[in-house]
Amino acid sequence: MLKEFKDFAMKGNVIDLATGVIIGAAFGKIVSSLVNDMIMPVLSLITGEINFADMFISLNGEHYDTLELAKAAEAPTLNYGLFITNIIDFLIIAFAIFIIIKQLNRFKPKPAAVEPTTKTCQYCQSNIHIKAVKCPHCASNI
Repeated sequence: MLKEFKDFAMKGNVIDLATGVIIGAAFGKIVSSLVNDMIMPVLSLITGEINFADMFISLNGEHYDTLELAKAAEAPTLNYGLFITNIIDFLIIAFAIFIIIKQLNRFKPKPAAVEPTTKTCQYCQSNIHIKAVKCPHCASNI
């Protein structure tokens, strides 16, 4: 069983998948930093100094100025501002992956044009071999 696991783990697809997951996690951190440190401050400036991280609803009925204060008081909160930030993270990652895949597809070889091997009989509309001179279905001369 150990040998089977080793054979499975050392297959190319498993190693490629593991590499992809590791690179994806690092890419996710970069995009999260881009969103949190570059995009959200600009978006907050455009929307009038709104801090999305401090957009929350306190579920215990009390008012807290920041999310950190609410967490320090161990108040239950509905953090919709952080949810908005995560949606923006996802959209940026999805768009970046779309662009990468689109560019990689440009380098794939296009399938070669397939030469037709059949033609249609002009009399009975049956498919016949391209080199046929007489239709096997209606016996017409082509």
